[in-house]
Amino acid sequence: MKVSVIGSGGWGSAIAILLANNGNSVSLWSWQKAESERLAKDRENKEFLPGVSFPDGISCTYDIAECVKDSELVVCASPSVATRSVAKSLAPHIKEGQLFLNISKGLEEGTLLRLSEVYKQEIPQAQIAAMSGPSHAEEVSRGLPTTNVVAAESHEIAKKIQDIFMNEVFRVYTGDDIIGLELGGALKNVIALCAGISDGLGFGDNTKAALMTRGLAEITRLGVAMGAQRETFAGLSGVGDLIVTCTSMHSRNRRAGILLGKGKSLSETLDEVHMVVEGVNTANAAYELSKKYNVSMPITEAAHKVLYENKSARDAVYELMQRDKTIEIY
Repeated sequence: MKVSVIGSGGWGSAIAILLANNGNSVSLWSWQKAESERLAKDRENKEFLPGVSFPDGISCTYDIAECVKDSELVVCASPSVATRSVAKSLAPHIKEGQLFLNISKGLEEGTLLRLSEVYKQEIPQAQIAAMSGPSHAEEVSRGLPTTNVVAAESHEIAKKIQDIFMNEVFRVYTGDDIIGLELGGALKNVIALCAGISDGLGFGDNTKAALMTRGLAEITRLGVAMGAQRETFAGLSGVGDLIVTCTSMHSRNRRAGILLGKGKSLSETLDEVHMVVEGVNTANAAYELSKKYNVSMPITEAAHKVLYENKSARDAVYELMQRDKTIEIY
């Protein structure tokens, strides 16, 4: 079938490679004409996935209308900051009932909406789904075994997408909790940023394990308050994604945290990482959501202070350690 992939960064390119290897005709859209032409010429995303060649089934385009024309599935890999604008550009070209899959992880600042909610607002005629899980683009593009989960407005839609993506190295489960799936994927980036800060400060495995465990508790509390199923956060889009993002150097959020922990400013850090660091924007959105839903999220609050209030990372850690004594609440 024809599949459109919107966004030609590392993740969009990796998914385009996967889908083309599954025998689909894939149209890969770039927001910059020069980038689209470069990808078409090189047949490789040299910036994000060096050494991985594009299969013959991938065509590159800058024309968003041409990209989605006659497409049976539109896959969106745009960063959260661009979700609204990309959705507006796509809306006139999406047919009634067209399958539409969000694979990005984040929240929209200001509205605090999940990304599939943004797409649904702007493209109400589409059948919306979301896919998430522990899946670094670098590994997916090279065919290393990976598992994800897809959730949609109906089980039938989720199964259709499962069938399109499944192969011997990419296993997809279906689920019915799109709220929990997207919140897990977005909020774990904040905890990964904190795990990186811990590494940058020279703290050990004990510290990181504590951050991950208590971070998961925070994510789960907020998710349940927002209507998600608690069990979702014990799955691939919850603890699975949290583990991979907090422990791998493929993780741009962890890498950014390491730089912050070593004393770099936020602007210096973002310049050095040279990629979208979703955890930075999500930390602000998550902080606002914790206040809106009256949910205790001390690690997220500490991250917000470090990122937006010039709090010393080391001081933030020791403040977390010295909070009032309490029982362990999951």
